[in-house]
This record gives sequence, structure tokens and C-alpha cells, in this order.
Amino acid sequence: MIKSLRTISLAVIGAALLTSGAAVSPAWAQSADLVLCDRLAADPADPDKPADVKGVSEIAPGDVATAIKFCRTAAGSSRRALYGLGRAYAANRQGAEAIAAYRKAADKGSTSAMVELGVLYATGAGVTKDDAAARKLFERAAEAGNPRGISNLAALSGGGAGPADPVRARALLAKAAESNAEAQYQLGQMLAEGQGGAKDDVGARGLFEKAAAQGHAAAMERMGAFAQSGRGGPKDSAAAKDYYQKAAALGNDDAKAALKRADCPYVLKDKQGGVVTNLCF
Repeated sequence: MIKSLRTISLAVIGAALLTSGAAVSPAWAQSADLVLCDRLAADPADPDKPADVKGVSEIAPGDVATAIKFCRTAAGSSRRALYGLGRAYAANRQGAEAIAAYRKAADKGSTSAMVELGVLYATGAGVTKDDAAARKLFERAAEAGNPRGISNLAALSGGGAGPADPVRARALLAKAAESNAEAQYQLGQMLAEGQGGAKDDVGARGLFEKAAAQGHAAAMERMGAFAQSGRGGPKDSAAAKDYYQKAAALGNDDAKAALKRADCPYVLKDKQGGVVTNLCF
């Protein structure tokens, strides 16, 4: 599986916070930059993200330039802002700048930046493909408890980097899942698929439920699917729809597709059996 606010409004907010230099101290100005960087570019799954920051799965195209501006200013004293800057550069298709920001953030201890760099090395996107370098980055992130680092470490194989180790990944995720929604989701996926140990639908559903309660969109979608089919627990169509709606509101495409299937259950297929469209009546 190597798996907002608009620009004008934020510019106004930023201007209000950063003007009147005589009244605003440098420390407060820096804090304002970081707040705005977080609003536009924080990763929902970043362990460095404060609990009161929602984060965005994808930076809105209209917010990219503003995100770069505020994250670049805040990056001088915040590894979280450095990582956000990397995400903003990546969203703006400035690959070299994104990699440079990720490297700096990783050097300062950002496990999310380590994961992003690891993915780039594993896929050869913007850098020379290097599974050994990817493994080292994933290991650093995994040992620090980053769930995506753990799951990517398990998935990485070949190229001299060594075989995938789902058993180790499952053990590391179990520890991280005690307090982390992303780890709960990732571990739930492994239990549902029987990776690294016995398949456990009941355990997977319980983990998805915990992560969903913390606002994890993908876990909400999985809870919708499990409730809809009665997998790992009681079948509950009303609860399934509620989970799908909440996940869709957070931008989850699988949940949106599930809601469409529910509203338009009739499927039109081509001669080869491929789905052409859903029909609504």
C-alpha cells in the first residue's frame, strides 16, 4: 500500500494578525504564521499536529500559495511547519522544494516527513529509487511510533531492502494503537485482512470504531462497510449510512461511492461485465 478556508479569507486573517508591528511581538507573529500554516497544510495523521487542529487530507488548490507563504515563515522554528511547507510545495508540484523541506523536517525529528521521504525513495518519485534508504526512513518513523511508518515498513520488500515483516508491523501497531487513531485504523486493516497474524473481524471492527470516534474518515468508511454487511458485529443499515455520510463529509471518496451505490442500487454493465454506471429511480 506504498497507500477549508479560502485564500482571500485567510489573507485577511493573516493581515489582521500580522499588521500593527508596534503592537504585535515577533513571538506572536510567528505563532500566527504557524496557526495559519496549520489551518491550510496540517496533515490529519501527523503525530506532531495539535489535537485541536483538524488538518486537511489534500491542500485546496486555491490555498496552496497562502500555505507556502505562512508555512515558510513559520518553518524557521517549527518542524511541523517545515513538513507543512513540504506538503504545500508538493501540492504545487514543486518537487525539489518539497523534498528539501521534507529533509529538513525529518532532520529535526518529524516522523511524517520521514514517511514522505521514504515513499519517494521507495517509488523513485523525484529521487533515485532506493529501497534501502526507504527502509531506514520507515524504520526511524516506525520506532518513534508513526503508524504510517510502521505500515509502510511492513509493505516494503525487494531491492535488497529485505522482506516485508507484517508480524513486526502488527506488533508495533498494537502498541501505537493504544492512543493513536491512525494506528487503530492501520491495525484494523491488518486484522481484517489477516496480515501478520490471525484474521479477526471483531477486533478490526472494534479498532475502526475507536478511530472513527476520533474523526478518522477512512475508519468511518470501514465502519460503514462493516455495519452494512454485519461483518464483525451486528448488521445496522442506519448506522452504516451515518458512518458513510460522516466520512463523505470529510472527503472520503470510498464513502461517497458507497452512498451513491445505496441511492442508485441498479448497475448498468457493458458486454464484458464492466460497470458503466449506476441507475437511480
